[in-house]
Amino acid sequence: MSQPVYRLQGVTKVYPTPSGQERCVLQVEDLRIFRSEILALVGPSGAGKSTLLRLLNFLEPPTQGTIHFLGQPFSPDREMPLALRRRVTTVFQRPALLNRSVWENVRYGLRLRGEGNARERIQAALELVGLRELADQSARQLSGGEAQRAALARALVLEPDVLLLDEPTANLDPYNVGLIEDVVRRTNQERGATVVLVTHNVFQARRLAHRVALLLEGRIIEVAGVEDFFERPCDPRTGAFVRGEMIY
Repeated sequence: MSQPVYRLQGVTKVYPTPSGQERCVLQVEDLRIFRSEILALVGPSGAGKSTLLRLLNFLEPPTQGTIHFLGQPFSPDREMPLALRRRVTTVFQRPALLNRSVWENVRYGLRLRGEGNARERIQAALELVGLRELADQSARQLSGGEAQRAALARALVLEPDVLLLDEPTANLDPYNVGLIEDVVRRTNQERGATVVLVTHNVFQARRLAHRVALLLEGRIIEVAGVEDFFERPCDPRTGAFVRGEMIY
């Protein structure tokens, strides 16, 4: 394995409840995510997958513990420097596109960073996701699959070191699923980007990932290479999950 991009140590995330109690939704003792790998996070709804993704993107600090990113600590009392935060970007399940053209949506992040002269990068990103012919169309007129591809292009044009994907193909047709998976695979192979993929689709995890992590009730039950995870799991709960059995 290469050097870890992330290392999580003793990380917990606690949220208050309406009754005034506290609920621990994530508890990760130790997790390493390596450079240029695709790590799939699987598990039932409410297992903590999306919460973990928000911590990896520094949108929220952990309640306890430390997340090291490229050697820099991120903890309840230590923020991640902006220069490092910008090396990570996220594509969410429901793309929030501006009421502007596809081109302007893809350009938006670059404008925020003051990178005005990036026409070739925008064209390349649109070409990669198959939307070059729709560059001038309003983003609000896109189909669900096209909108998700536009959101992916908006992330990729920033040339991130880490790409975080939260159910990027949920409820999409097979054509768009295949196209997005191909873009993710190429981004990992050709650019060396580290990819963390949250998915309910175990078949997608098997197709794309190098390693797979199973989360249950906020805890990581098992992390293993794809073949070991699906064919030779160490934890019986992993085997049950792979077989589609109820384990929660």
